[in-house]
Amino acid sequence: MLKQYVGYSALMCLLTAGVVSCNNGTTEQKQEEEIHNAATQVVPEEAEGLIGRWDITVDKDGKAAPSWLEVKLSGFNVLVGSFVADAGSARPVSHIQLKDGKFSFQIPPQWEGGDGFFTIEGELAGDGIKGTITTNKGNKFDFTGVKAPYLVRTGEAQWGEPIELFNGTDLTSWNASGDNSQWVVEEGILINKETGANLISEQKFDDFKLIAEFRYKEGANSGIYLRGRYEVQIEDSPKDRHPGSLYFGGVYGFLSPSEMATLGPNEWNKYEITLRGRMVTIVANGRTIISNQEIPGITGGALDSREGEPGPIYLQGDHTGVEFRKITVIPGK
Repeated sequence: MLKQYVGYSALMCLLTAGVVSCNNGTTEQKQEEEIHNAATQVVPEEAEGLIGRWDITVDKDGKAAPSWLEVKLSGFNVLVGSFVADAGSARPVSHIQLKDGKFSFQIPPQWEGGDGFFTIEGELAGDGIKGTITTNKGNKFDFTGVKAPYLVRTGEAQWGEPIELFNGTDLTSWNASGDNSQWVVEEGILINKETGANLISEQKFDDFKLIAEFRYKEGANSGIYLRGRYEVQIEDSPKDRHPGSLYFGGVYGFLSPSEMATLGPNEWNKYEITLRGRMVTIVANGRTIISNQEIPGITGGALDSREGEPGPIYLQGDHTGVEFRKITVIPGK
């Protein structure tokens, strides 16, 4: 009987120890979850000035080229981010090195082609950043950057009178970006016949609503740049394709539409776009495909990176042909 009692006692001790161990494990796990809470992240002192979004201007042999960088904290002390060059879409940055006040990272080429990497090296300079970009082909350019504005709007939006940017007759109030313009007006339709210059409105806007009716051919790729900085894609995307930021209705490289709402090539499609600060809503052919989403920064092909300033409506003409029969802007008051 004593042996049986001793056996039960030993078993109870083991069970009790297991429960205590489990409870300790639960407590430790809870502590780990609390430690890993992103809301309680402590930004390393050295990285405080660098974290955020940067509007960058690159000096390319005397010509200003816009770029954009976002730096974020991942975990305890790893910096990651996203980079937009003067062409192409936003590229993820898996690790930004920061040592002795200087930062650096590498990204692979995109539409530039070739092997190797682009190397970006920089440092804080007062309230901004400065540094160099070395391409995968060995070209080296200087850059400067300023913190991107938040562009927060408060109160209810107030809208003015509609402005017909396209008069249905000629290219009055528009300028081509270069000598190789293929833009003409025929029978009340604004046509980009083939690859050539972009078309930029003379008038600039801050907040606005844009109504555009357009038509494209099979295989087409074009876009409408809001304030000359944020491209909304016009592309011949298959209707059965998963929606994406590079396809019809996406904000290039940043925001994906909720569905593929195109009517297809050789049909008149319609965008109704509202831009207020950074927040954009896009209705395509009567369907809301992006609803009040933030555009983080400029997209590739932007005219400049001065996000705090008003900008024009710019129609992409350097890819393929596209047609417009209506371009109306309702500016904010």
